Amino acid sequence: MMDRRQFILSLLGAAAERILLPSVLSAAEERPRLRIAVISDINHSYGTIGYDPPVKAAIRRIIALQPDLVLCTGDMIAGQRTSPKLRRKQLESMWHSFHNTITRPLQKAGIPFAPTPGNHDASASPGFGLERDVYREQWKKNKPNLSFLAGGSFPFYYAFAMNGVLFASLDTTVTSALATDQVMWLKKILENMGEASKARIVFGHIPLYPLTVGREQSFLRDPTLEKLFTEGSVSVYLSGHHHGFYPFYHNRIHCVGQAALGSGPRRLIGKQKRSPRAFTWIEVSENGTLNISAYSGPNFTQILPRSSLPKMITANGITIMRDDLK
Repeated sequence: MMDRRQFILSLLGAAAERILLPSVLSAAEERPRLRIAVISDINHSYGTIGYDPPVKAAIRRIIALQPDLVLCTGDMIAGQRTSPKLRRKQLESMWHSFHNTITRPLQKAGIPFAPTPGNHDASASPGFGLERDVYREQWKKNKPNLSFLAGGSFPFYYAFAMNGVLFASLDTTVTSALATDQVMWLKKILENMGEASKARIVFGHIPLYPLTVGREQSFLRDPTLEKLFTEGSVSVYLSGHHHGFYPFYHNRIHCVGQAALGSGPRRLIGKQKRSPRAFTWIEVSENGTLNISAYSGPNFTQILPRSSLPKMITANGITIMRDDLK
């Protein structure tokens, strides 16, 4: 649901945050425990070096909002095709452009950036070993300054804590179930956090359930992971890949599919229009409650109304429900 702060912003635009909000909001409302921006699928067509104006506009807007953290749920560059095969020099040029457009502006603004791999930048499918190698090298050189927890395999799957909130990145670039070692690692992380985590946010590229037209078959088929999310009290699972913003519940699992910032926005199943380009905005309250919304383009100053999203989505015998209706 839209809180008071977001409602005022939607009415008054970006100027409200700079000028009016301090005079109408209490200190508690003004600054929650954590504020998080989530971006996803920012790449363009295969092999493209550089990014569309909306991507740059979104980053400017995020910097203006000054979140505590930016997460990315994958597809940061435009790889993954067997022919013509991308060479190392091309991949490194694409990553150079990414860092100049995303990583360095956020670093300069003092905002940490936590990535998770996508199929277009670090696919685990056979034949893309070089892309995964370059992905690993790039993030080893640009490792964010975060409080990482022991274990994992940065930059593919790893965990960190920030202000009492647990974050865990999953390596989900293919639609098969997670490998046993990754499942056991996540189980241990969730068990060992105990009451120390006010909220538990897990993020990966492939969603648990289908969301958009053309991607009905491209989702994780992993009952073990779903059970772990439920038993481990995961607050939300953030995913990319489907190119449509949709916050929802299935059974007791809260998920948010991210919109695409790059090319290829898709239609949510049951909708006629393509989803707008957007980034997700999450505010974690002092007691760990999540307030989730999305700012849509072209200037990313407008909050995307929940009412514009389907009440339910059904595909492959699975029905998911918009989170405000749960």
